Parts: sequence; structure tokens; C-alpha cells
Amino acid sequence: MTDPTIVRADGIVDVAVIGAGPAGLAAAVHGASAGLTTTVIEASAIGGQAGNAAAIRNYPGFPDGISGDELVRRVYEQATILKAGFVGSRAAELAPQVDGHRIRLADGTAMTARCVVIATGAAIRRLGIQNVDRLAGKGVEYGTTVADPAAMSGEDVMVVGADPSTGPAALAVARYARNVTIVLRGGIDVTMAPDLAKQIERIRNIRVRVNSQVVDAYGESRLEGVIIRHRVSGTTEAVGVHGLFVLMGAEPGSAWLKGVVERDQDGYLVTGPDRLETSVPGVFAAGDVRHGAVRQVSSALHEGAIAMMLAQRTLHERAAVAVSAAG
Repeated sequence: MTDPTIVRADGIVDVAVIGAGPAGLAAAVHGASAGLTTTVIEASAIGGQAGNAAAIRNYPGFPDGISGDELVRRVYEQATILKAGFVGSRAAELAPQVDGHRIRLADGTAMTARCVVIATGAAIRRLGIQNVDRLAGKGVEYGTTVADPAAMSGEDVMVVGADPSTGPAALAVARYARNVTIVLRGGIDVTMAPDLAKQIERIRNIRVRVNSQVVDAYGESRLEGVIIRHRVSGTTEAVGVHGLFVLMGAEPGSAWLKGVVERDQDGYLVTGPDRLETSVPGVFAAGDVRHGAVRQVSSALHEGAIAMMLAQRTLHERAAVAVSAAG
């Protein structure tokens, strides 16, 4: 914690960024480029889940698309060139104080930041099937929505999940795919609203498999098909598909903030209607951990930048008040 590129001379950083996914990295770039002492706290892989995206096609400046791994690598390199500091640990506790916010880390150390940007994301729930995970990014996509339905043009696709986004995602993909199979563990009436279920039943290239689950997948360099088992009869069936979208929801990385920062019923951080500030002044949220966030890499990068600009404004306002009081 003593590296001069990480902390100020008084031992307090201007901004601590919790999480090094797209939102956190974007915040680090904008903070460091503005001359703020900026430290990113991340215990896992830099880039988060965005690194698994095979192609991001809606990020400005890359008309042919760019892999998630390449994009986050570039943003990380930019942050380090600008002298943002990185600490390989996990934030375990946040305690607001008079001079800032005290952050206790899992390794037992602590630091104080004048402002905080929380960008801990949300962990996508997975099926836990070896062959499915092996093909992640090669036809298998985990998430909470389908980011690029047009990429499935002319393909046979399967959508699996119990998330509210399952039905709308299937409808979006069906506009481009040859056939779409929805796999539901229960009945369609349990997972979807009646109007949505009726809409899906009217689409000719959508088939719904109820009381079923994916138990395996096959393919070498890319997904070629999956094995489905009926949960009542126990029978299995191989279904050839080149796209498998697993939409099982996500778990926001906010448990460590319980009782300190306001969260919604699912654990996502609540922010103001026109700002990214949380219920704690000087603490901002960006990316997938935030309630109402658009869960796309491009949106996370944007929110991270905005959150840091708001933190910078807060610091300037506090400085102005201090000067006025002193005078």
C-alpha cells in the first residue's frame, strides 16, 4: 500500500475503485487521467466476466467487433500507463468516516479513500456442467440477456434459464435464427407471464421444452449440440445447435456492503434517479452491481467513466467548501 502511484502523501487515495471489470477499469482510466490518485482493488482476474466474450460488436470504434479479452486488456494497459494503482485483494468492509471511507481488505490491511466507486459486478450463475463450460465463448454464452441476436442469423439456437429475460431473449433471437428451443425446468406458466407465453406460442420457429434440463454438450472447437433430459420421464435427447444461451440470473457482488449501502431485494446497489451515487455520500456504483444497469460491456464502460467524473466533481465541491470555510 506504500507505492506512490497508489496513495497520496497523506496516506489517503482520492478514489478507490472496487472491482476491475469493464466499469472499474474505465473508472480507473478516467480517474488517473484527471490527476486523481486512483487505486483499484481486485482479487480475481482483471476484466471480470467480460474477458469471456468472444466478440463485442456494439463498442464504438471497432466496426468488426473486438473480443472481450482484448478490450479489457487495452483498458487495463491504459490505466497502468496513467499510473492507476492495482491492489490484489478483496474488499471486505466499508466504513464511512469524517475524512473519507475506510476500506478493510480480506488480507487484513486497510486504506482510506475520499470517494469510492463500487464496480464489483454480478457473478453469472452457471450450469456447472464440464462440457458446457468448456465451450464457453465457443457457442455457449452465459449472461442475463443475449447481447447480439443478429450474430445467430440462420443458426439453430437454444435458450436455457429461469430468469425473466429468458422469454424476451428468445423472441429477440428468433428474429434472426432458423430455430430457437427454450428449455425450462418447470412449466412455461411458472417462468413467464401469460401474455409473454402466448406470444411465444405464436412464433413458428420457437419450440418450448418444459420440465427439461441441459445435462451435457458436445463439440470440439465449437458447440455442435446439447443433451437434454426430461425431468419426469428421465429420457434424454441430443439436439443439434450452434448457440446455447444460459440465462440463469446473477448474484451481485454486494454482500460485503449489507447494512452499509442500500440494496434492493436481490442485492443490487440502489443509486439516485439521475446520479450513480449510492445511499452513502461519496460512494458511487457502476456496472452490473447497480440496480437497473444495462448489462452490456459497452454500458459498463460508460457507467464507470461517469461514476468517476461524478466522484471528481464531489471532490472539487468539497475542496471549494473547505476553501470557503477557511476564508
